[in-house]
Amino acid sequence: MALMVHDMTPLVLNVTRGEPELVCPAEPTPRELKPLSDIDDQEGLRFHMPGIMFYRADPSMEGKYPVKVVKDALAKALVVFYPYAGRLVEGPNRKLSVECTGEGVPFIEARADAMLEDFGDEIHPPFPLEDLLYDIPGTNGMLGTPLLIIQVTRLRCGGFIVALRVNHVINDGSGIMQLMNAIGEIGRGFATPTILPVWDRERLTARDSPKVTFPHPEYDQHQVINHQSNDQLELIQQSFLFGPTELAALRRHVAPQTKQFSSFDIICASLWRCRTIALTLDPGQEVRLLFAVNARNKFNPPLAKGYYGNACAFPAICAKAGDICNNKVGFILERIRNTKNEVNEEYMRSIMDLMVTKDRPEFTVHQSYVVSDLRHLGFADVDFGWGKPVFGGPASNGSVPDASFFISFKNKKGETMIMVPISLPPSKMDVFVKELQEMLQVHP
Repeated sequence: MALMVHDMTPLVLNVTRGEPELVCPAEPTPRELKPLSDIDDQEGLRFHMPGIMFYRADPSMEGKYPVKVVKDALAKALVVFYPYAGRLVEGPNRKLSVECTGEGVPFIEARADAMLEDFGDEIHPPFPLEDLLYDIPGTNGMLGTPLLIIQVTRLRCGGFIVALRVNHVINDGSGIMQLMNAIGEIGRGFATPTILPVWDRERLTARDSPKVTFPHPEYDQHQVINHQSNDQLELIQQSFLFGPTELAALRRHVAPQTKQFSSFDIICASLWRCRTIALTLDPGQEVRLLFAVNARNKFNPPLAKGYYGNACAFPAICAKAGDICNNKVGFILERIRNTKNEVNEEYMRSIMDLMVTKDRPEFTVHQSYVVSDLRHLGFADVDFGWGKPVFGGPASNGSVPDASFFISFKNKKGETMIMVPISLPPSKMDVFVKELQEMLQVHP
């Protein structure tokens, strides 16, 4: 079976854009200070994340303008999602809060001298983000800068692209998609969003007497001494596609008596094994796999359906490189299952308490591979009136070198595939591809 790998050369675009304009809530909103939770404002989430959606022209929308529809709907959505129109401030012990000022969200109108077809018959990352999402000077910091930026780019064919950048501390992937789907509903004529936003960040706050009750190797701080060669510093990125055929091939490596496991688990286990082999580490070297677990339903009672703050844990599996390379994927699958099962309400409380007692440590980067499943967040459902996007997902394909986002992807035949970007030095990538190819060969 041929390994499906996607070319990673982005299109070169000719884009003209207007000046950024601040879109404020359509009605007066409360002026108040809203503290973020102790899951929200951890160091590892203090960055901006981009997302993107591509839309076809629709003859039934003749006379409707995507830029106006999205902009007007954003102003109305900000009435209930008003913290997005505010700015971050930092208090004692680096505690972040949103100052709800109603300042607004920068909005950019642009036009590209391109057709949707120019992006290929299968739209996938990487995208020419510098054209499709204007990097407004002075907005990359944490404090006093916009929490959200949106650019709508019209195409010659009547299609359009909606790109956004959001500060991760105010929401996780599920949270930002709740806002975008609300903008879509209002754009289609809904008076209010189906799911109303719930703040409720006080539920995810450290205890009065903080008590870290779990080991959290995902936050271990190592002193990393950099002895990398030029080859290791020069990373290349490839995206790998997994459909029913590839998944069936990977599942053949697992003993029949192994309990049921998900597609995400088997791909994670296989990629981590191939990646660890490719890195040619000392067999005794410790390696880690961190994966995102949505903990909304782990609380009693569960977090409200409209809760849009961060509610994910990133538990880590720690193992010796030799054990990952020399064991079958079933060994890793069992570790993934056991680690997932650890995440409960007490685990989340332990993270909150760790954040306030250890000054919000970063996620560990030392020989860590981070995986996050973004397929079910709702990117593919955002409909402003022109139907669902041809592609909807993260706009950068996991540009964090040691991270992979799982993205839902439709191929030319209309089949849904799982796309996973991997970044490695060139010589390591060759070994990785060879190992993965070997796993996908179906041996009798």
